[in-house]
Amino acid sequence: MRLTKQTNYAFRILMYCAVKDGELSRVAEIAKAYGVSEPFLFKILQPLAEGGVIETVRGRNGGIRLARKASDITLLDVVRLTEDSFSMAECFEREDSDCPLVETCKLSAALREALNAFFGVLASHSIDDLARPNDGIGFLLGLERRKEALAPA
Repeated sequence: MRLTKQTNYAFRILMYCAVKDGELSRVAEIAKAYGVSEPFLFKILQPLAEGGVIETVRGRNGGIRLARKASDITLLDVVRLTEDSFSMAECFEREDSDCPLVETCKLSAALREALNAFFGVLASHSIDDLARPNDGIGFLLGLERRKEALAPA
């Protein structure tokens, strides 16, 4: 299974917002930090807003921010909002399968077990887990200057 680019950037958007810690973030800033287009990010924001993960503030001084605490947003929450399908094989969709073994094959059960384990790991990690322990993330995103650079010589 491979997550889409949309999911990858959804994680990045949320990490950016988590580092901003409640302050509004502008899509232009996020696009610049990650080197992607604003229209691409706007496409990703829609399911995140509809899913209650981010809130948008319109207007001249508007932007986006997390709608919940970063520690309350699991990676699974994000994946469920941004991925269209979790079918790992044709047999996951029985009505469309033309495999003669679909009724008795144990592959489907094994793949479901693997997918459930994957979901379990995603559910055990939050956006806060990705953004907080990394002291350099704010610097790398252009949100803060490196502490060493600020220290007196």
